[in-house]
Amino acid sequence: MTPFSAASDIAHAQIVDLFAGPGGLDVAAHWLGIPVVGIEWDREACMTRRRAGLETCEGDVRTFSPADFPDATMLAGGPPCQTFTVAGTGAGRVALDAVLKLVEAMAQGDDVSSRIAEFDDERTGLVLEPLRWALQAHKAGASYEAIILEQVPAVLPVWEAMARVLRGIGYSVVTGVLRTEEFGVPQTRRRAILIARHNSSVVLPISTHRPYRKGANRESGASDRKPWNTMAGALEETRGYEFSVVSNYGSGGDPKARGRRNCNEPAFTVTGKISRNRVFDANGVEVERFTSAEAGRLQTFPLNFPWRGSDIAQQIGNAIPPRLGAHILAAAFGISDLLDEQFFVQVIDSGWSRAPEISDLVGVP
Repeated sequence: MTPFSAASDIAHAQIVDLFAGPGGLDVAAHWLGIPVVGIEWDREACMTRRRAGLETCEGDVRTFSPADFPDATMLAGGPPCQTFTVAGTGAGRVALDAVLKLVEAMAQGDDVSSRIAEFDDERTGLVLEPLRWALQAHKAGASYEAIILEQVPAVLPVWEAMARVLRGIGYSVVTGVLRTEEFGVPQTRRRAILIARHNSSVVLPISTHRPYRKGANRESGASDRKPWNTMAGALEETRGYEFSVVSNYGSGGDPKARGRRNCNEPAFTVTGKISRNRVFDANGVEVERFTSAEAGRLQTFPLNFPWRGSDIAQQIGNAIPPRLGAHILAAAFGISDLLDEQFFVQVIDSGWSRAPEISDLVGVP
């Protein structure tokens, strides 16, 4: 499917996706007809990617450079968020000042590898990898036409610091925090975004759906925005009955403050522990918890996406929702107006049909 083949920027675009995970952004790129190769070091995620037929380079992003992907015109990256997220240990948030200083040092051309190695958690330094790639490509005279980055909201100051550096080498850059339910994802989740275009203007994607408010009527709100999408709508094929969900984690970090949402609301943020969320029918009887396919669908992967590996829930929780990814990619290319609800109904509900190469399936269960 190449719905945007008439758009010149899309027609020759190729993406290299750092920290590609199971393929959230890659699925979005496939929907838009953009070739993409993903770099991923987690073997389990690579098993899923290969089964899905996504071009995959298994390995550590730090051992590669732009020279290894000379045909890529676009750089994307969603570095590991565990050290920055509220649900994690917070090592990245503690090290935020050090990370910001390293951004400044990299802008001056300093080799900061030894300073990155000093972080207690090596994953903290990975957030700097996209900037390394962007600067190396620019130095080689092959600047990426577009760059998109996403992470948890705590990383927004890093994206803003990187934006200042990128503007100094010819990019127009926007940053901000997007709410996934405002882009049709049946789940509340906030992501810090950076979108950059070389020698071209760029804007953040404009929300298409109303924000979720606890206790609010989904039909109320701005008339130019659609109602938020619901768990019931997303899981109509698998859950043809009323249900509610009790979250595994507590609001505000309080484990006792476990929230509850009914099926006519968006899901809680899908994390690697979504399998622990309890599900109840309309009579209060506990029923089967979300399957991997259902958890993936709440992230807007097709229901039949071929998840593989031993820790599928973590793969799903770590992924960027493909629907949000599509909006971000479209914004980078200035084609947001082409993404309507019917487009997403077509690409999500029609299922995943990308056939893998036989050679990719060798040794994959």
